Amino acid sequence: MTITCFIRYEIDPFQREAFRAYAENWGRIIPRCGGHLLGYFLPHEGSNVEAWGLIAFDSLAAYEAYRARLRADPEGQANFALAQQQRFILREERRFTEVVAGTFERAAGPVDTAEVPA
Repeated sequence: MTITCFIRYEIDPFQREAFRAYAENWGRIIPRCGGHLLGYFLPHEGSNVEAWGLIAFDSLAAYEAYRARLRADPEGQANFALAQQQRFILREERRFTEVVAGTFERAAGPVDTAEVPA
């Protein structure tokens, strides 16, 4: 993947489960419309108002084609409407990033327990 759309959401902390349902819906919609969904992430510790979505594309042109398919997708339209009706997203920001070669999807290696403090 060449670029990743990094979406930062400010969510209503009292509607966390509504955002979860919204994100789960994208899990079906985004791949169907041509995005490589890396995942949606809810706050766990620390700030309870920040969530993220990461979607990868081969290029900005691929992203634009995806956005057109997304706008035409009935389930995508319904998910956007859900967010507007329930107002669990307070703010949304998009950034486009590129992967640094050799750093993406690297699995953890064996842990040397001799170096881990007790």
